[in-house]
This record gives sequence, C-alpha cells and structure tokens, in this order.
Amino acid sequence: MGDASRYGHDEHGPPTFGTARARLAADRADTLARTAALGRDFDGIVAANALVAVDDEHDPEGASTAFERAHVAALMAQAREHLEELDRALERLERGEYGQCEGCGGTIPPERLEIRPAATTCVRCARSDPRRPPRPA
Repeated sequence: MGDASRYGHDEHGPPTFGTARARLAADRADTLARTAALGRDFDGIVAANALVAVDDEHDPEGASTAFERAHVAALMAQAREHLEELDRALERLERGEYGQCEGCGGTIPPERLEIRPAATTCVRCARSDPRRPPRPA
C-alpha cells in the first residue's frame, strides 16, 4: 500500500469518500467537544464574576478576568468558524469536489488534507493568497 492510499487517495486521484468523510467527521466531533468545553469555561468565568462585585477598572483581578473571558470567547468563535469550514468541506465531498484546489483546480496533496481536512487550496495557492499576512523574515 502506497502513501497515497494510506492518506485516503488512490495513487492518481482524489481522496476516497469514506476516508475523507471519516477524517472530517472526527475533526468535527473534536471541534464540537472543544466548543462545549469552552462554553463550560466561559459560563464558569461569568458565574464566578457574578458572585463578586467586579469593578474591572479598579479591581486588580478585574482586568485579568476580562481578558480571560475575552480569550475564551475568541476561542469559541474560532471553533465555530472551524465547524463551518468542516461543514463546507463535507458539502464539497458530497458534490465530488473535495480535494480540488479552489485556486488552481489542481489536486490538494493528501498530506495537506490529513493535516487540514477542510483545506480549500493547495499549498502553492495558499502561499499566494493576498489575505494571508506575510511570513516574518
């Protein structure tokens, strides 16, 4: 068995439906679990703050509590965005377009899809995306 089939591709084609679906489903389940845990963390922060009169401006702990709450909220937003990306990847899979680069139309390498199952572009197109910040020198 070659590397390509191990990653859910045959030697010359896109990912197999079953392997890709399993990878996306596993990533989705992990992301849902992470979202639920973050939600519990956020609720705990809010509940803890409700027990004390927090004055963010004058309480030395207020600023760190506000930061922690904002940090968890940002992580929750990222997880929700990732769920949306995974759902779009599942839709592409159903249409037979999963594993095709939206930039150049080529095949996204199996190694990239294993690391980023919701990837929509090949490495070359991802590097040339003007929305990406430049890498530090």
